[in-house]
Amino acid sequence: MQQHSFGPLPPVSILTLGGGGIGMLWGETSMEECIATVHAAVAAGITVLDLAPRYGDGLAERVVGEAFAGRLPAGIRVTSKCNLGNTLAGRIEPTLRRSIEQSLERLRLSRLDLFFLHSNVVPDEQFLLRRPDAAERMTPYETFVGHVRPLFERFVAEGLIGAWGLTGIGHPDTIIRLLHECPAPAAVQCITNLLDSPGGLKFFDGPAKPRAVIAAARANGVGVMGIRAVQAGALTVAIDRPLPALHPERADHARAAGFRRLAAELGTDPAILAHRYALSLDIDTLVLGVKNREELAGCVAAGAAGPLSPDLIARIDASVDRSRDA
Repeated sequence: MQQHSFGPLPPVSILTLGGGGIGMLWGETSMEECIATVHAAVAAGITVLDLAPRYGDGLAERVVGEAFAGRLPAGIRVTSKCNLGNTLAGRIEPTLRRSIEQSLERLRLSRLDLFFLHSNVVPDEQFLLRRPDAAERMTPYETFVGHVRPLFERFVAEGLIGAWGLTGIGHPDTIIRLLHECPAPAAVQCITNLLDSPGGLKFFDGPAKPRAVIAAARANGVGVMGIRAVQAGALTVAIDRPLPALHPERADHARAAGFRRLAAELGTDPAILAHRYALSLDIDTLVLGVKNREELAGCVAAGAAGPLSPDLIARIDASVDRSRDA
């Protein structure tokens, strides 16, 4: 599989196996199939496994721990994350350390290669008051700069983690600000889909600006991991799990009707076309949300097919309304 440079870190495969599918968030599967999918991903040349405690309440990490019994194949790197929220200053270090230690226990490892803040970084505490429904997923900028970032640097010095990063789905202007600061994250996870939509992960008003986040990462030498290529199922034939009628993913699925018609005209699976679109953007690696070997094989084939032509990208862009999240 093709390798890309990855900011200040060693090169990565253009595809990363994400933990959502093997954590059973994206539809029904089994422990045995999840373990088989992990092995198949490594056999296909994938070098990064992107995990988090939130993926199945630790299930994705247990899958990887079971798959390799604590002995990762050469060249394989593992990430994890912590949703910190607006934790009191005195509880930040214990919360982050406990999250890392519990992840390592499930993985049967002694070190994480990359550790992400899974919270949405937002401008200030007043921002949290405006979104009480999602406040537990938000970390104020001053808390991050004053407490979290120094701790991340200390964890690197201790050898507990190899590097740290941001899940770039928070307030976009705040994420861009952090990407320009020093020390910058080694990597950022960016929304990478043809709708430019975070879907149900959007907890702010205004555009999501994912391409501006990617550009800021590029300008500052930060590795870019694309996420949500199929927007949690909105860019597939049909969403494979029950959702409320007004859920953002259902709204995005409706917005993508023209895209699905174009995929049918081209004789291709919309999910594969969506992955190829994401891989045509300026990212280093694309995180896959697959839950079984069949879905993995389709994504590996999409990666092998290479980027889309500019003409086809233009046709895809014209097939949907991206104005709300551009």
